[in-house]
Amino acid sequence: MKKAKADPDPAVDRDLYSGMMRLHVLHHATERPIFGLGMVEELARHGYRISPGTLYPLLYGLEKKGYLRSTEQRNGKSLRKVYRATPLGRKALTAASAKVRELIGELMEGQRRAC
Repeated sequence: MKKAKADPDPAVDRDLYSGMMRLHVLHHATERPIFGLGMVEELARHGYRISPGTLYPLLYGLEKKGYLRSTEQRNGKSLRKVYRATPLGRKALTAASAKVRELIGELMEGQRRAC
């Protein structure tokens, strides 16, 4: 009989939480312009460990789907790519918010029954 792992595999966690991270990024991009390193730090404050090498493809994917739009801004001597949510991204976030509320309700109900 296989013994269950005490700690989940970090790769499984990343896969499980990738949708949550996308929603988190989209949420912040609707509130204000965002940039890569700033989002790495913001996600870390919420317990997500993500490298720039993982975040930038995520941002690119959201931009490719039309949820984000990027522009370049001068930051001292360097250029920084800044992302903002598009109208389509705002609409997608609104729809996803309803699904997240439904899921949270089910999760909370399941925990109440388990107690």
